[in-house]
Parts: sequence; structure tokens; C-alpha cells
Amino acid sequence: MSNPAMLHELGGRAKTASKQIAVASSAVKNSALELMAHTLVEKQDDILTANRLDIEQATANGMNRSLLDRLSLTPARISAMADGIRQVAALGDPVGEIIEGSLRPNGLRIQKTRVPLGVVGIIYEARPNVTSDAAALCLKSGNAAILRGGKEALHSNIAIAEALREGLSAAKLPADCVQLIKDTSRQTAAEMMRMRGYIDVLIPRGGTGLIKAVIENSTIPVIETGVGNCHIYVDEAADIDMAKAIVVNAKASRPSVCNAAETLLVHQSVAPSMLPTLVSALKQAGIALRGCEQTREILGDPDIIAVTEDDYATEFLDFTMAVRVVCSIQEAIEHISRYGSGHSECIVTDTHSAAEAFTSRVDAAAVYVNASTRFTDGGEFGMGAEIGISTQKLHARGPMGLRELTTMKYIVYGNGQIR
Repeated sequence: MSNPAMLHELGGRAKTASKQIAVASSAVKNSALELMAHTLVEKQDDILTANRLDIEQATANGMNRSLLDRLSLTPARISAMADGIRQVAALGDPVGEIIEGSLRPNGLRIQKTRVPLGVVGIIYEARPNVTSDAAALCLKSGNAAILRGGKEALHSNIAIAEALREGLSAAKLPADCVQLIKDTSRQTAAEMMRMRGYIDVLIPRGGTGLIKAVIENSTIPVIETGVGNCHIYVDEAADIDMAKAIVVNAKASRPSVCNAAETLLVHQSVAPSMLPTLVSALKQAGIALRGCEQTREILGDPDIIAVTEDDYATEFLDFTMAVRVVCSIQEAIEHISRYGSGHSECIVTDTHSAAEAFTSRVDAAAVYVNASTRFTDGGEFGMGAEIGISTQKLHARGPMGLRELTTMKYIVYGNGQIR
């Protein structure tokens, strides 16, 4: 079967399934989610075997260690994926929620109500956990999902999707509520971007190249997600111990994810006293640093190579971080405005006025005062899981949970009114 024919068949099945899941009760959806979580754990050995194949191939192809970390599954990570599904089941159902209502002078009663989007297409890269997160969120919000992961995680994604579909069938819901495209060619991805009429919204989740390709080529409405060129700004009034803990956590706890910090900005008045401590802690955590001229002068460390303009604009997703000394909070904000991706930004400061200036002037989906950027996550925000981090401004922004996977319908009640 050719790629277009295969995709149109998937799309047709998804459309049919979406009509059934759209009107399923909360109890039915929650039961399905519990069964999906159970089946995921039950099929753990199959999933781990499939993941080992992906890891072996990725290692042979020279994938770097941070991306290998994103790809790797363990019993603990599969358990966490199942827990994420259960957390989604425990959340309130947004479908049918009356957002607001009004009574018009002519007697019409107007209700603004949440309804599913329909069929959600998700294109993502080497993160198998996205398969279960996306499926769970789409199901609970009454949507069917067509998933297209990267070739690096193909075996893992197939095993996960099969487990999830088995759980759906056990719950007497259409297995086609969750479908995985097994052809990971660029041609298929391009064809998927043109499935208007089958897919109602397309969500890319991955690196800059993937997101740019989807935005530029899709004929389906797109929600832009993911790219995280995040910054930590250490203000002149920052506490050194707090700054060190936040900077190390934001960069080194998991460098391969989009909420990891990529650039450290330090106020020049505290740079001589703070930079040695911050840089030493980062180096101990295995981070290689690229510093501005002033940073290198202060530290006199030959291991710190000269930073470039491209470095400031790069989402490293690796054990590399750029460092710059700035003369003021305004210069820090200007740097973020120029190079940031609108994801997550942080200021470390003991001054309320600095915090207010930073939060009001920095344009990002999440802006932190004295906390790590690593908290930009659906689970940490109480959403159970997330479909991605939206860096756009329309419809959804920040971690996308259940409500962000719905749209609005006006339901109007009358008693014979005509205009």
C-alpha cells in the first residue's frame, strides 16, 4: 500500500474512532486509561526488548549520550509512564465543561462548552514516553490520536502503541483511538502534514528542524512546541548557594530535555565572586562551558573556550552551556529577547523589584523567580502529563494538558426565537 493510501486509511479509521471517543463518558475513558496503564506494565519485557534494539542501532549510528538518555527505557521509566496515565485518569474531564453562559434579552440561553478537537496528529522524535503521554491525554480529552515517532525509537514506539491499543480494546473502546505510523520516512511525514480533512490539529514535538518543517509545510493547523533555548540570569542581589543549586539543576539534571538551561547570564558586579563557584559546580557535573571574553578573563580557565554568536542561539540538548557576563538586568533581558525561544526563563534574585522587572519584561511561556526551569512540565504543573510545551501565543501556551486539547462550542437554547 502506498504511503498516501496507508495514511488515508489510518485517517479514516481515526475519524470514525474520534466520533465514538468524543461522546464516551468520563467513567469509560478512565477505565480505558487504567487498563492502558496496566497493559503497559504487563508488556514491560516486550517494550524493553524493543527498546534495546533501538538503543543498539542508535549507538551504532553515533547518537550522543544525552539523546541516548532520552531514548532509553528502564523498568522505572515504564512504571513512571504508567503512573502518568493513571494521573491523567484521576484528573477532571474537560469535555462538556461549561466555561461561561449568558441569557440574552430575547430569551436565548448561550453556553460556551468545551469539546474535543477531533483527531490530533503528533510528530515527534526519539522519546518513547511521548507515545504513552500523548495517547493518554488525547483519549481523556475525547480525541483520537495519530502518532508518528522518529525512526530512532520505532521498535519502542510499536511495542508501546500495541500495549496501549490492547488496553483500549479491553475497555471496549476502538483501538483506533490510538494509531502509530510505522513508516518513518520523510515522505510519509510530509504526506501526514497534508492530511487536512482527517487530522484536525498537528503538534510537532522535537528539535528546531522538525518544528520548522511542520510549520512551513503543514496544511493542517499547527501548535508550535518544544524548542527550549532557556536561560538562567543570576542577578546582582542573588544568593550564591541558591544560584548554584538552581543553575546546576537546570543544566545538569537532564541536559537532553527542552526545559534544561542552555545559557548562564551573570551580573558583572557579582561575576568575580560568583562565577568561580558556579562554573566549578557545573564542571563537576560534567558540563563543558563556552564563555564570553569577560567570563574567560575572570576565570582564567583554559578549558572554557570562547563563546560564539551561534552558541547563544543554540539549544545544545547536551553537556554544554554558554556563559555571559552582563552589565545590567536590562542587558540580560535584551539577551533573552534576542536569543530565547519563548520557552522558560529564570532570574535568581533577592530583590522584589528585579523579579518584577524580569517577569513583566521577559516574553516566555514560563518565567521563574528563584526556581529551576526544569519545572516546566505537565506533571510538575499538575496536568498529569503533557502533549508538549507550546511556545506560541494562540490557543495554548506552556505545558499543554487536557484543556489545551479541547476547543469551544456554543450551544444555544431557544423557544422559537427568529431574527
